[in-house]
Amino acid sequence: MELLPQFIDIVLHLDKHLAVLVQQYGLWIYGILFFIVFAETGFVVTPFLPGDSLLFVAGALAAIGEGGMDIFTLIGVLSMAAVLGNTANYQIGRFLGPKVFHWENSRFFNRDALVKTHAFYEKHGGKTLVISRFLPLFRTFAPFVAGIGSMSYARFTLFNLIGALGWVVSLSLAGYWLGNMPWVKANLSLIIIGIIVSSLIPIGIGYVKSKEA
Repeated sequence: MELLPQFIDIVLHLDKHLAVLVQQYGLWIYGILFFIVFAETGFVVTPFLPGDSLLFVAGALAAIGEGGMDIFTLIGVLSMAAVLGNTANYQIGRFLGPKVFHWENSRFFNRDALVKTHAFYEKHGGKTLVISRFLPLFRTFAPFVAGIGSMSYARFTLFNLIGALGWVVSLSLAGYWLGNMPWVKANLSLIIIGIIVSSLIPIGIGYVKSKEA
């Protein structure tokens, strides 16, 4: 039970924890960030990893030159992680097929999120891969559902690239451009909470609407 409070502390104070990792590991931080972004988008069972806030904080740390981080290298590494993560997830979906809809909810599998993402995918098609990049949970399941739905690899790759670049570039640059502002530096933890809350609002609205239907 101690793991949950520790995880919440890491997510809510990501700026402090990430700054410590940069100081400890130097340029190896690119590899650590690559793995986190890849895992969040590539493994169906890890939608809980921080994504939006991680990109923003990493951009903010690059703005102050923490650990020698460079914003262009950061964007390149994380864009690659996002593209490859989605590609791995897509291939897993193709391999497992529709039978996953019969799996039950568990600690490592959110069936409800899968079903909702599938409904969204049926309505919006390839655009789901772009829109879902900015929605926690959905961005983990969108490429998986695309694989289950047998979207062609060429079509998937196009939307995957657009979504990955849009997500990584926008949030990393937002952190980079705002990272040096005194107010942002002093209230980065609050900004992280704001990013998390704002990214969950569409999911909350969808949940309320589903209950009213």
